[in-house]
Amino acid sequence: MSNEILNLLLKEYEQKKLKAEMDLTLRKKELYKEVPRLQEIEDELNEYAIYTAKNILNNSSYSLNPLTQKIETLRCEKNKILHNLNLDTNYLKPYYQCMKCNDTGYIRLDNYKTEMCPCLKQKLLDISFNKSNMSNLNKENFSTFNENVFSDEVDISRYGFNISPRSNIKNIKNKCIYFIENFDNPECKNLLFSGNTGLR
Repeated sequence: MSNEILNLLLKEYEQKKLKAEMDLTLRKKELYKEVPRLQEIEDELNEYAIYTAKNILNNSSYSLNPLTQKIETLRCEKNKILHNLNLDTNYLKPYYQCMKCNDTGYIRLDNYKTEMCPCLKQKLLDISFNKSNMSNLNKENFSTFNENVFSDEVDISRYGFNISPRSNIKNIKNKCIYFIENFDNPECKNLLFSGNTGLR
């Protein structure tokens, strides 16, 4: 997969993330106009978060327990208001399409490293699959394969084999089926296809 395709996908993710966050801003604006107390709660929660961070950075001996209780009280009040308005508690969070990576394409691990999110991996697989011309597998597969389109005539000078093209393609088909059925077997040899495009 080329870096160009990955970069295009990441730009698409960036747009999705931005849209989710802009939608949240609009939702908040409308809701805070209707219920100003929610705005006050959010402002207070932000102040407490900043205050807590400062105390941690300054190695302050100030006990965080009272602060934690205040934060929990405010969160409960916020959730109660949302419940009374028949709104989900996630209403004041962005609606990301993927909640694992928050529409970034990457997940942060415990060791602060990141790995590609399954949603981005799937998009890359889908693009590869579509480019591989395998999107028609329900019509083009072994069960619909017609070996009768190949000649039954043995012609060494023309085909370079002492068997007919039909016998040859049957052998190829059987080897492909064997390969698929033994794909996980490390003793099974790989398949190598060579020749110009369109050759049978």
